Amino acid sequence: MRCHADTDTVDFVIVGTGAGGGTLAARLAEQGFSVVALDAGPFFRPLLDFASDETAQNQLFWTDKRVSSGTNPIKMGGNNSGKAVGGSTVHFAMVSLRFRPEWFKSRSILGYGADWPLDWAEMWHYYSMAEQALAIAGPIHYPWGPKRPRYPYRAHELNAAAKLLARGCEALGYRWSETPLATVSAPRGKSPPCVYRGFCRFGCSTNAKQSALTVWIPRALKAGAEIRDLAMAGRIDVDHQGCATGVHYVREGQWRFQNARNVIVCGYAIETPRLLLNSETACFPDGLANSSGLVGRYLMTQANQAAWGRMEDEVRWYKGPPSLALTEHWNYEDRGKDFFGGYCWMGQGPLPIEWVSVQTSARGLWGPALRTEMMDYNHQIGVKMVGEMLPNEDNRVTLDDDTDQYGLPIPRITYEWSENDKRLINHALNQMTMSLAAIGATRIFPQDDDTNHLAGTARMGFNRETSVVNSDCRSWDIPNLWICDGSVFPTTGGVNPALTIQALALRTADRIKHLAARREL
Repeated sequence: MRCHADTDTVDFVIVGTGAGGGTLAARLAEQGFSVVALDAGPFFRPLLDFASDETAQNQLFWTDKRVSSGTNPIKMGGNNSGKAVGGSTVHFAMVSLRFRPEWFKSRSILGYGADWPLDWAEMWHYYSMAEQALAIAGPIHYPWGPKRPRYPYRAHELNAAAKLLARGCEALGYRWSETPLATVSAPRGKSPPCVYRGFCRFGCSTNAKQSALTVWIPRALKAGAEIRDLAMAGRIDVDHQGCATGVHYVREGQWRFQNARNVIVCGYAIETPRLLLNSETACFPDGLANSSGLVGRYLMTQANQAAWGRMEDEVRWYKGPPSLALTEHWNYEDRGKDFFGGYCWMGQGPLPIEWVSVQTSARGLWGPALRTEMMDYNHQIGVKMVGEMLPNEDNRVTLDDDTDQYGLPIPRITYEWSENDKRLINHALNQMTMSLAAIGATRIFPQDDDTNHLAGTARMGFNRETSVVNSDCRSWDIPNLWICDGSVFPTTGGVNPALTIQALALRTADRIKHLAARREL
């Protein structure tokens, strides 16, 4: 790692070090650019800092003050954001799925949402690059979508919860698969194979998880990038020519300014628009990159409803990663739907405190009734969906009048489910319930109000009137300002977004290298 002074003008300052920013920091540094990457959270050391303790590991989540409003306010926290070097990949469930090819042209081919200004075949190339870098453990033959290379590592052994998901899918006549996961099934460098502790979403203390923290950040440091943790970005400066000149950030109680020839914002779907909107100037009174008026708009989340039940035999669903098997049947099947979009569902293994929260929120259990239910913990079974919610311009992020600990306006998040979203959720809950009933589960109940991954708020597109960035993730308005994270998604798909964000970052790094070679930066 090379250390830079704030007064040094680096080629790139990157805000955020998660799936987008961490990947870009590595690739750009490896291409010879000087890079400083800022992250608001700490630089954790998995073997020393992560504990097998659900409560202690709340340190990984972004729990700063935010206002969540609207008809269906989004619950913010560990389910959809992270505050650490590595971002939310430090505590993600490691599920690494590709978009269905048609989703990149969902408006033209499937009749809903918006088209991406990208070709699916090109993205297929970058998906393969990301899977190799992350040493994804997956099946020999993945049963959906175009042919793809074999995954680098063998699939993990199925636990009881995954085997029950498979039985339920087979009873309904649906294909199922071992889940491609970013946790190694055999030794890799300093990563031993997964030992199936079940604390994956609270930080992997054995170092088996292949996250931005353990994969991209070490590569970035080796190539000479500088990673500054506990550095909260507050404002991007632009000069009189309309070019970004660097980033104001607070570290160790002092505001500082990092000079840069290019700025890349990778703060995800809430913090990215917040930073852009908070950087308004006389020339950009509505915030940066916002001539379209779409910064902060088209916020999307994904449906994350579940069906739960009880098996007569012990399941011990907490053993192993929580999503060892899945079905993408309703991502690739368009017949029999009364909604647009798709969803998959996966086996589950919530840890005890998580399971308590399900019982209290979905069933209203407290006191003796909750205690009795928890005695049955080892017999529980469940499946949970990741479902596509449609883009809606009125779902958005704006700045609130209230401020946070840094004196910055906090984000106000406004969200409402569409009628299509509700139909998709109802369909999924019915299908998941049927799958549990088919394997003999009893005391089945739904969890019908949950959401998780975020996207949108700085969408990419074909022109400056209808989008914030172009296909290279480059701002239409400010030529040396880039945005590369889930906020640029025009649609969110029915799979976990982490792999797509990393593939997109790899593509963006290559596009930057190409533009630099042509002296177009």
